[in-house]
Amino acid sequence: MREAAEAALGAAGVGDGHLAIAFVGEAEIRALNRDHRGKEAPTDVLSFPVDGAEPATAGPRELGDVVICREHTSDVIEAVVHGVLHLCGYDHETDSGEMLALQDRIVAQL
Repeated sequence: MREAAEAALGAAGVGDGHLAIAFVGEAEIRALNRDHRGKEAPTDVLSFPVDGAEPATAGPRELGDVVICREHTSDVIEAVVHGVLHLCGYDHETDSGEMLALQDRIVAQL
C-alpha cells in the first residue's frame, strides 16, 4: 500500500504529505457514503481531503484519509491509488478522464 500511495503522490506532484488509509466493512462504508455523499449504496473507496489542492504553508501537506472497503474492491492497490489521487485534488466526476488515465498509468507501473 505504501508503494501505491507514494507512486500516486509522485505522479500528482506532491512531494511531502501525510495521509491515512483505513479498511472498513460494508456497513461502515455504506454509512460514510450516505452521510458524506448522499448515496445509499456501499462503495469501494472514499477520500476525505484535509488541505486543498495547493498547500497553504511550507512543509508537508495534511492530505487526509482514504477509506477502503475490501468487500467492494477487486484491487486494493488500485483503490489506494484512486483514493490518494482524490486527496491530491483530482476528481474523475468533473474532469475529462485525466484522473482515471493517470490512475491506470500508475497501476500499470506498479
